[in-house]
Amino acid sequence: MQLEDWWLNVAYLDLRISTQIHCNIGGPGPYIEHCWPPKEGTQIERACVNIWHTLKYWDLLRAEKVAVERSGNAVLDMNQFRMLFCTCKIPGVTRDSIGSYFKTETEGECPSHLIVLCRGRVFAFDAVHEGSMVTPPEIFRQLAYIQKRCHSEPDGPGLAALTSSERTKWAELREYLIDLDPKNLTLLEKIQRSLFVVCLDDSSPHATPEDYTEVARLGLTGDPTVRWGDKSYNSIFFSNGTCSAFCDHSPLDAMALITMFSYAEKKIIENEGKWKGSDKVRDIPWPEELVFTVDQKIINEIGHAKELYYKKVSDLQLVSYAFTSFGKALVKKKKLHPDTFVQLALQLAYYKCHGRPGCCYETAMTRRFYHGRTETIRPCTVEALEWCKSMLDPSESAYQRLQLMQKAFAKHNKMRKECENGKGFDRHLLGLLLIAQEQGLPVPELYVDHAFTASGGGGNFVLSTSLTGYTRFCGSALPMVDHGYGFFYSIRDDRIVTNCSSWKSCPETDAEMLARTVFQCFRDMLQLTVAAQL
Repeated sequence: MQLEDWWLNVAYLDLRISTQIHCNIGGPGPYIEHCWPPKEGTQIERACVNIWHTLKYWDLLRAEKVAVERSGNAVLDMNQFRMLFCTCKIPGVTRDSIGSYFKTETEGECPSHLIVLCRGRVFAFDAVHEGSMVTPPEIFRQLAYIQKRCHSEPDGPGLAALTSSERTKWAELREYLIDLDPKNLTLLEKIQRSLFVVCLDDSSPHATPEDYTEVARLGLTGDPTVRWGDKSYNSIFFSNGTCSAFCDHSPLDAMALITMFSYAEKKIIENEGKWKGSDKVRDIPWPEELVFTVDQKIINEIGHAKELYYKKVSDLQLVSYAFTSFGKALVKKKKLHPDTFVQLALQLAYYKCHGRPGCCYETAMTRRFYHGRTETIRPCTVEALEWCKSMLDPSESAYQRLQLMQKAFAKHNKMRKECENGKGFDRHLLGLLLIAQEQGLPVPELYVDHAFTASGGGGNFVLSTSLTGYTRFCGSALPMVDHGYGFFYSIRDDRIVTNCSSWKSCPETDAEMLARTVFQCFRDMLQLTVAAQL
């Protein structure tokens, strides 16, 4: 076994909880800031343009024309990009598996159909007709057909809601469906093999460039009958023309998605959000509906799955605000690393809100290595804590605080470098634990020590965080533990967009309060660099 397989199994495929709720990642499209402000009646005309640019990216990947990414002068592994399309998690009774059907042109045939979910029904149509890609007007015709049918006929059973169940339950129901009618397997495989899933959602989330809260929340925890939770990419279009992505986290990390979204966004901006090509619509086959054979048991199970899902997600508190006083440009001018700036502000904010240090998981990317994914940076350092204490101690001078802040910055920057270069320790410790388990050895004492868990070991981090890059895309996931927070952020030249989540059922956490406190800490830190110079 390699670490790659261990990580996939332990972090994702062995989980038995609802991965759609606890592990999936998602985030709003930033198009409201330029081409596409929220507007009723634009859902499918925007969807068809967005889908088309995404299909062009699939084309580039198949032709192996997507540029290899670099970090500085290090080349990065591109394997995760294979998982953007034609990839789906398949539930298993004890362990899930990943089905990936993508092939480059040299490797052979690749599935080329899309799945559309609308009002509890499932449709499919091919994105290639007689050897050439369908155009936005042709996609529009297909989506309009689906929408018209769904809006004038009764809702479907909403089978997709089953993907939000606990994994063993979903695996058993999937087997039951297949036993009920072998045709159901063919339909399930059609969904698994599809390029991606297009979700036509009837909600109209409020969204502004400064407040993405509602579209972020509905993207992550909206109607489960129009999301296929196991798919590596669900493209959600709301009825007011806003949109969101929703993705299974097991086959890939967010940066591969963000690279694809940034490509599409660049093209959308270049064309002012419109299609400027031919309006000719070929005589392509109408979408086919995937009609599953269901019985009363399945209908009841779908109802039960929806009930459990809504009960869980109604407990979520999620806010997504843009801090607009300054961004990367000013932070870099102060010779500070923007990511470290946000992480230390978060440490200070948590300390202010909770009166104790918050053990924190920050993602480091290890794609400098073959099939590399992530390593854990642990931002809750002794240096960060010393600085937090000084910020709350009125007897400390600005100069002393700045000295301590600079030490905390230096420590964090050093750790990030080590983690990116394969010198972190969390994945290593995981490997040692799994070797002990596989060889039937007793669990080493370290792993049962209270300090191991209290510092975040074994997936017990109170702060689960990630930088989603320096683009307009900000995604998020939910907190790792019941008494924790999810805190995700993208850093732009003039702003920092944050996404903070917690559970309402935990009396001491409050996502709104933490997010607001982080913003205050941003200002305090900048102020410190000024005050200490005087």
